[in-house]
Amino acid sequence: MDKLNFITAGVPLKAGNKGYEAGFKILDDMNLDGLELEFVRGVRISDKSREAVSAANKIITAHAPFYVNLNAREEDKIKASIQRIIETAETAYLLGGFSITFHAGFYLGMDKESVYNQIRKQIKIITDELKKVNNKIWIRPETTGKATQWGDLEEIIRLSEEFETVLPCVDFSHLHARYNGISNTYSEFANIFETIGNRLGQVALDNFHAHIAGIEYGAKGEKKHLNLEESDFNYKELLKAFKDFNIKGAIVCESPNIEDDAKLMKDYYLSL
Repeated sequence: MDKLNFITAGVPLKAGNKGYEAGFKILDDMNLDGLELEFVRGVRISDKSREAVSAANKIITAHAPFYVNLNAREEDKIKASIQRIIETAETAYLLGGFSITFHAGFYLGMDKESVYNQIRKQIKIITDELKKVNNKIWIRPETTGKATQWGDLEEIIRLSEEFETVLPCVDFSHLHARYNGISNTYSEFANIFETIGNRLGQVALDNFHAHIAGIEYGAKGEKKHLNLEESDFNYKELLKAFKDFNIKGAIVCESPNIEDDAKLMKDYYLSL
């Protein structure tokens, strides 16, 4: 990518129930760069919405349905999870998408290395299947906000080292919540970019996919998303690190007021 783009997690709220076409008009009016398709319960999008997304000339990412667990005990649940990720990738690719993300799974009390190997096995199935149809969209496990969920930064970087089309989706707010308030200073943010660049190369910094929101958390991690100014998350220092490392790609705003906080971040970033 040629710059850092600021996009919303779903259709802007101001669009109400008027759909994607109205949503893209709001994004234009607010000088925002695109949106993440939110396939919460299934990969479903109408023909009218497909046309609007394809015609928008905006940055598009997609979030796979939340019912995904590549480490499920039941084989049918694993197969369904794989299919949901593949369907998300296929749909996003056809709509001009940049990358997709998903919550990969849960530890379920199992040994971390065993869980890593299980998730790696399923990611290979996904990437092999997408290669068959020449789908080159980025596949991105997301850093998660609770210690019970697979997906700390090290696990996702390690997985990305093994697959050509896999890169991290770094949810900075999740990292802040997962460790009960750390990962909230400029030096910590800079260390994340340095680590990703050193281990995954410049391509990872030039094609970044991040989630940012205010967040409420406790001893067990993430509780809920908040608006940025209602949270202790240090988004200004994070944006300074994005600027200093010349990161390119997409920041997805997941605050409750998705478009207003996306605008807040973009305006601050451009002021630096």
